[in-house]
Amino acid sequence: MKRLLLTFAIWVGLTGTVMAWEEPARGTATRSAMMDAIRPHAEWALGAPVEFVVYELRRDGDYGFAMLQAQRPGGGQIPAAQTPLVRRGDAEDWMDVTDIQVLYRKSGTTWVAVHFDFGATDVWFSWEPLCREYQAVITEFCPGPN
Repeated sequence: MKRLLLTFAIWVGLTGTVMAWEEPARGTATRSAMMDAIRPHAEWALGAPVEFVVYELRRDGDYGFAMLQAQRPGGGQIPAAQTPLVRRGDAEDWMDVTDIQVLYRKSGTTWVAVHFDFGATDVWFSWEPLCREYQAVITEFCPGPN
């Protein structure tokens, strides 16, 4: 996660990209709804209960993006080897499966976690079809003219 955040900071610094998105503030209904949208997926992958450390949260209209770290309530670590994700064989125990990236879409009044990954080692969301749809919230991760 730190490597991804550093890459993000360097990229923004070099490109001077202007962002139109906003960050939903702590305690707002939007922020809570976005966290609640990914929570069932995180609990299925990591076991319940989970809470999130938010490194990045963006919203522009009906689109959203997040970089999160899952933990147990109160800050407890989640050992990868003990997660359902690793036990099912869907990840390796050396991966940081608590590192989560999410692309959201608002459907009516509900935020939906449409695309997400646990423990990604690449910037999977920079794929052109996703860039085309989520451009407003991931501009600096997408190749080509912005």
